[in-house]
Amino acid sequence: MEMVPSEENQLVPKEGMFWSCRQSIFDEMKKRFSQIENAAEEPRVLCIVQDTTNAKTVNERLTLNLPASTTLSKLFEDVAHKASYVNGTFDLAWGKTGDMGSLDPSSEMSLTESGFEPGKRNFLQLTDKDGEQPQIASDESGTAGSSGLDDSSQERFIGPLPRDGTVGCSSDYSSPSYSYSSILNKSDTGYVGLVNQAMTCYLNSLLQTLFMTPEFRNALYNWEFEESEEDPVTSIPYQLQRLFLLLQTSKKRAIETTDVTRSFGWDSSEAWQQHDVQELCRVMFDALEQKWKQTEQQQFSPLTADLINQLYQGKLKDYVRCLECGYESWRIDTYLDIPLVIRPFGASQAYSSVEEALQAFVQPETLDGANQYFCERCKKKCDARKGLRFLHFPYLLTLQLKRFDFDYTTMHRIKLNDRMSFPEELDMGPFIDVEDEKSPQTESCTDSGAENEGSCHSDQMSNDFSADDGVDEGICLDSASSTERVLKPKVPSLNTSSLTFELFSVMVHSGSAAGGHYYACIKSFSDGQWYSFNDQHVSKITQEDIRKTYGGSSGSRGYYSSAFASSTNAYMLIYRLKDPSRNAKYLDCDDFPEHIKHLVQREKESEEQEKRQREIERNTCKIKLFCMHPVKTMALMENKLEVHKDKTLREATEMAYKLMELDGVVPLDCCRLVKYDEFHEYLERSYEGEDDTPMGLLLGGVKSSYMFDLLLETRRPEQIFQPYKPGEVMVKVHVVDLKTDTIAPPVSIRAYLNQSITEFKQLIAQATELSAETMRVVLERCYNDLRLLYVPNKTLKAEGFFRSNKVFVESSESPDHQVTFTDSLLWKLLDRHGNTIRLFVSLPVQSPGTNRTICPKVGGDTEECSEGSKGNRNSVEAILEESTEKLKNLSLQQQQGSSTSDSQKSSDTSDFEHIESPSPSQEPDSSVSAVVAVDNRELENRIRAASGGSGGGTYSDPETQFPGEERSDSEVNNDRSTSSVDSDILSSSHSSDTLCNADSGPIQLANGLDSHSITSSRRSKANEGKKETWDTAEEDSGTDSEYDENGKSKAESYYLYFRAEPYAQEDGSGEGGQKCVLVHVDKRITLSAFKQNLEPFVGVTSTQFKVFRVYANNQEFESVRLNETLSSFSDDNKVTIRLGRALKKGEYRVKVYQLLVNDAEPCKFLVDTVFAKGMTVKQSKEELMPQLKDQCKLDLNIDKFRLRKKTWKNPGTVFLDYHVYEEDINISSNWEVFLEVLDGPEKMKSMSQLAVLTRRWTPAQMKLEPFQEVVLESSSVEELKEKLSEISGIPLENLEFAKGRGTFPCDISVLEIHQDLDWNPKVSTLNVWPLYICDDGAVVFYRDSTEEPMEQSEDERNELMKKESSRLLKTGHRVSYSPRKEKALKIYLDGGPVKDPGQD
Repeated sequence: MEMVPSEENQLVPKEGMFWSCRQSIFDEMKKRFSQIENAAEEPRVLCIVQDTTNAKTVNERLTLNLPASTTLSKLFEDVAHKASYVNGTFDLAWGKTGDMGSLDPSSEMSLTESGFEPGKRNFLQLTDKDGEQPQIASDESGTAGSSGLDDSSQERFIGPLPRDGTVGCSSDYSSPSYSYSSILNKSDTGYVGLVNQAMTCYLNSLLQTLFMTPEFRNALYNWEFEESEEDPVTSIPYQLQRLFLLLQTSKKRAIETTDVTRSFGWDSSEAWQQHDVQELCRVMFDALEQKWKQTEQQQFSPLTADLINQLYQGKLKDYVRCLECGYESWRIDTYLDIPLVIRPFGASQAYSSVEEALQAFVQPETLDGANQYFCERCKKKCDARKGLRFLHFPYLLTLQLKRFDFDYTTMHRIKLNDRMSFPEELDMGPFIDVEDEKSPQTESCTDSGAENEGSCHSDQMSNDFSADDGVDEGICLDSASSTERVLKPKVPSLNTSSLTFELFSVMVHSGSAAGGHYYACIKSFSDGQWYSFNDQHVSKITQEDIRKTYGGSSGSRGYYSSAFASSTNAYMLIYRLKDPSRNAKYLDCDDFPEHIKHLVQREKESEEQEKRQREIERNTCKIKLFCMHPVKTMALMENKLEVHKDKTLREATEMAYKLMELDGVVPLDCCRLVKYDEFHEYLERSYEGEDDTPMGLLLGGVKSSYMFDLLLETRRPEQIFQPYKPGEVMVKVHVVDLKTDTIAPPVSIRAYLNQSITEFKQLIAQATELSAETMRVVLERCYNDLRLLYVPNKTLKAEGFFRSNKVFVESSESPDHQVTFTDSLLWKLLDRHGNTIRLFVSLPVQSPGTNRTICPKVGGDTEECSEGSKGNRNSVEAILEESTEKLKNLSLQQQQGSSTSDSQKSSDTSDFEHIESPSPSQEPDSSVSAVVAVDNRELENRIRAASGGSGGGTYSDPETQFPGEERSDSEVNNDRSTSSVDSDILSSSHSSDTLCNADSGPIQLANGLDSHSITSSRRSKANEGKKETWDTAEEDSGTDSEYDENGKSKAESYYLYFRAEPYAQEDGSGEGGQKCVLVHVDKRITLSAFKQNLEPFVGVTSTQFKVFRVYANNQEFESVRLNETLSSFSDDNKVTIRLGRALKKGEYRVKVYQLLVNDAEPCKFLVDTVFAKGMTVKQSKEELMPQLKDQCKLDLNIDKFRLRKKTWKNPGTVFLDYHVYEEDINISSNWEVFLEVLDGPEKMKSMSQLAVLTRRWTPAQMKLEPFQEVVLESSSVEELKEKLSEISGIPLENLEFAKGRGTFPCDISVLEIHQDLDWNPKVSTLNVWPLYICDDGAVVFYRDSTEEPMEQSEDERNELMKKESSRLLKTGHRVSYSPRKEKALKIYLDGGPVKDPGQD
C-alpha cells in the first residue's frame, strides 16, 4: 500500500488506496459469508475421536463437526491440529469394536463416501502408527519434548501408571505426586518398554534390569544359538537374546514378552499369577545356568557357562566360636543376594538404612543358657558366639529388602512400609572379614556350596540353589543333570580398598502383601541418567524420585508406622563394583558379533513382513457372507468374506463362489452378490452394472463391522436374476387352502411401501396365479397378531409393513368370506398354525406286571389274565390307530363345521382354557366338542374291554394303586437324597416342572382325605405375603372352576387341536418295547387336557401317569401344574411318560431331613413324601412313620420326634402337632423340613414359646460343649440368662452370652471365639439389634466371664491351630487365618509341565 506524509509528518495511506483496501475487505467478507451459508445448508458429520496412544488421554474425546463433503485427508489435518500431533504420525480407525479398520490418510474421498453417517455420531480411535507414538506438533517454544527448559524444571514421572483393567494395581498408583505430563516419547528416552501381559510387571522389571546391565547383555550377545541342538521356541537364552536385541533396535514404543514366557514353559494362565521378583530372579538364573551347561559352548565365551556365578555369586562364613577356649567351627556358603531385615522380630523400630541392616546381618548372637553350644574341644556345652562373615562380594551385589513378613497376632501376611534409606555408593569394606579372606584353606573348612542351605540364619539368608531340591526351588530339572554342584576356581581376592559399589537399579513394589505392582528405576551407564521402566512406559527421573522409594512417612507412629506409610517403596537394590578394569560398556550395533547381526537382519525382515501384513489388514473388508447351498443343505450357510477394498465386485463374487464351495455345483455366471439383512431376512438391493466397482466403494469403506451382510444368490441357467432396488420390502406369501386345511411354503415377492392393498393383491395374483377379486390377505405382524388387509386404498406402510414381512392369502368362493374374520375358518386355521407345536412323546413300557394289575382276577388266576392281555394286544393297537384317525377327522370337522357360527362358550368354562371369546351364535361346534368328549370316553371303555373285559372298575377309581407299576427314581433310590441344589435347579427351570426323582410312591392321605375332600377355597389370610407356588397341588391341579359337581374336568368343554401319530426314533432309543408318538398340539392346551388326550395311548387314566419334560442335557423334570398351558414348550421338545400316581389338587412334594445338632454332619436326608393341604402336622407324622421304618430303619414313636422348618441348613420354627398346613404353616413347592428326634417329651406347647440352641464355651479348656436346647416363655434376656445359669451352674452375674454367626451350626475357631464374638450385648430383649432372635433355632454361645483362656506355648498353639483348621475345613467353615494357597513359580527346561494322564 502506498503511503504519503500527513500534516503531522506521519505516514498515512493514500486516499484512493484506502477505499480500494476497504472494498477488498468487504469482498473477502462477502465470500466468507457465502461459504458459511453454503456450509449451513450442507449436512454435517459429527466425529468423536478417542486418543488411545497415551494413558492420560485414553478417557478424553475430541469432537469435530465437519461438512459431509470434507475429504479424509482434511479430516486427518483437522484431527492433527486439534490433538496437537504432527500429521502423518498417527492412524485413525473405526471405533466401537476391537477389530478396527484404519482410514486412508491420503484419500480424497468425502466423509459420506467413506462410510460416515451425517446426523449421527461416528466414533473413531486415534492409534499409534507402526507401533510408534504420535509426534507432538511444534509450538513457539519448540517441541514438547525439547523445550528450552532443563530437566530440573520439567514435571517428572516416577511410579506405576494406572492402566484400565490391570489386575493388581492399588490405589497408590494414582497418587497426586505422580505426573503424566512428563512421560517422554520413545525418541526422547531412546528406550523401549515391555508390554504387561496381565500381571507380569515383576518379570518386566527384572528383564529391564538385566538388559541395562552391560556385562550381562554383552555376555548374552556373545553366546551363539545352535538351532540344530535345540528348538528356538524353548531356548531361554535365545529368546532373551532376541528380546534384548528388540529392546536395543526396535522402533516400537513397547514389545511383547510372550516368546520369553513361552520358552519358560508357561501358558496364558501364568500371566495372571503375580510372583515375587526376587524369587523370579533366583529361578531364572538357575534355569539359565542349566541351559548353558547343556550347550557347553565354552569355545565362544568361557564366561557364559558360569556367567551367573561370575557376576552375582558371593561367599560368606557361617561360624560358631566357643567363648571358653576360642575353638571355632565354621563352613563356607555361597549366596546370590543378601536378604536384609527391615524390622527385627519383636522390635518396634525398623532399621533406618541399608548400612544399619548390613551391620545387623553380620552381628553375632550369643548362645547361652538352654541354647549353649557343645564344644568339640572342651567336650561340654559352653557359651558360644554364632554369626556370619562375608568372605567375598560379587561383582554385581544384589540386596533384597525383606518387606514381606507374617503377623502372628492377626495370622496374616503383611508388608512393612517403614523407611529404609540406601546410598548411591555403598562401601562394603567394613563388612568383609579380611583375616578370613586372606587365610589359607584348612582341613577344618567345609566348602559346602549351597548344599547346606538353611544352616546360616535360615530366617534371613537366601542361599544359592540346590540341584537336589530343584523342583522345590521352582526349577523342573527333568532333562537336566542332578549332579552335585562343584564350585569353580576362586576368583582372585578383591582388595578391600576397592569395595565401593554404585547403585544402578532399584526394583520398586507398590501395593500390599496380597498383591501390587512392580516397576524398576534404572541408571544408564551411558549417560548416568536415571529412568523409570514401568511396563510399556519409559521416562526420565531424578535422584529426588529415587529418594521417594525409601518408604516410610513424615512422622513416626511407633510399631504401626508402616501401616500409615506409602505402600510404594524399594524392594530390591542392585549395585555394581566400581572397577574401571572390569566395568564394561554397552555393545553398539556396529560391534555386534556376526551371528547377532544376522539375527538383527532377520528381526527387521520379520518386522517389515508384519508391517505389510498390518497394511493389508487395514485395507481388507471383512463382512458376513450367506448362501443357500443347493446341494449340501437347505439351511442358510454362513461364512466370512475377507476382500481387499480395491478388489472389484466381480473378483469378490469369484472369491465368495470358492468360499462357499459351489465349484462344480452351480456355474459362476449363475451367482451374484446382493446386499442382505440377516436379522430381518431381507434382500436390500442388488448391484446391477457394478461388476467393476471396487468393494471398498460398494461397502462404504473398510469398517470394523457393517450394519448389513452379503448373500451369494444362485439361479438355474434358464432363470433370470430379479433386480432388487433400494426402498423395496420383502414379503413371504403363504397360500392357504381351506378345503385341505393346509398352508403352502412361502413364495417371496418384493413390493414398495407406498403401494396400495389393491396393487399388492395384483402383485400376489401374478406370483401365485390366484384371483385378486376373491383374495383375502392376512398380515402376521408378530406372534398371534393377525391382521386382515381389507381397505383397498390403504398403503402397505400404513398397514405396518417393514423390511421383511409374512402374509397369508386365501382365494376361493367359500361362504367363509361373509363371516367376521375372527370367527372365520381362515382365522381358526391361521390361529392353529401359529400355536401348534410338535412334541416327541415316549410312552412307558407295558410290563407283564402292569398288565396283570390292569386285568384283575375274576374267578381266574393271574396267569390266565396275563395271557388274555397278550391275546388282546393287537385289538388295543387297532383301537389306538382308529382313535388317531378319528381325532384327525374330528379336527377337520371342527374346522369346517358351520361357516356362520361357533360353539357358545359355557359359562363355567375355566379361565385358563379361554382363548378368545367366540360369537354367541356359534352353536353347532358344541356338538363337535361333545362328540370328542363322548368319543374319548367310548374309546377308553373299548380299550378296557379289549384289555380284560371287566376291568373298567379299575379306571373309575383314581386312588387305585398298581403294585407292579413302574417305580419312579425316588422309589428305586429311596435311600438317596436329591440334594439341596435340586431346589435351585428347580427354581431356575420352568415353573411347571419339578425334579423327576422328587416323587415318591403312592401315599394314602390321613383320615380318608382325598383331593376333593380337602378344602378348595383359596387361602385368604394364610395366603397373604406368600411367594408364587411352583409345585403346589392346588396350583398344580388347577383352580376350583376346573371341575364340575361330578368331579369331571371341564377341559373337554372347548376343544384345542391335538393330533398324534406313531413315530420310530432314529437313535434306536425306542427299542425294547418302548413306543413313541409324534404329537401336534396347540400349546395353549393345559397340561390337564394334554394328559387326558394322551390317555388312549398310555393305556391308563391321567391320574395314574406323570409327564416329564426332557431338556438338552437329558435331565428330566416332572410337569405337575395341571392348569398351566404348554406355552413354555417349543417345537421338537421331548416328553417322557412314566407310570405312577401324579400329584393331586392340594398336595405338595416334601423332602425330609434329620436334624443332628451335635453331629459333624447335622443335616441328613431321610425320605421324599407328600403332604396335603388341610393335613395336620400330627397326620403328616403318622404318614411318615411307616416310611421311616421301611426306608430308613427308624422306628419312632409319634411323641418322640418333631418336625420343624428348614431354611437351607438352618433349623427354624418348631411345628406343633395341631398346626394345619396352608392355614398355620405356609408350604411351597419342593418343600424341605427337619425331623428332630427328641430326648424326652416335647417342651414346645405353644407358638409364643421360643426354642434356642445354646452352647457353652470354656476358655480354661479351650473347648466348646455340646448343644443344649433352651425353651423360653418370652424374648427376655434375663429369662435366657436364668435358664443358662440353671443348666450350667454359672452365677448369673458372671454369665455372658453372644449370638452365633453364619449358618448352623455357626462353627467358629476356639482361637477366635473369645474375642471375635459380640459378648454380653447391652439389650433387654432378644428380638432387637444386634441379636434379632425372633424365631426358633437361633444359636447362642455363653461363658463364665471370670474364666481366663488357657495359657499355651507356641507349639501348643500351633498344634491347636492345625486341629481347628482341619475341623473347620471339614465343616465348610472359612478359616480366617489359613494362608492363601499360591501357585509355585517354575521355569520348565523341557518345554512345559508334564500333565498327569489321569487328570481331567
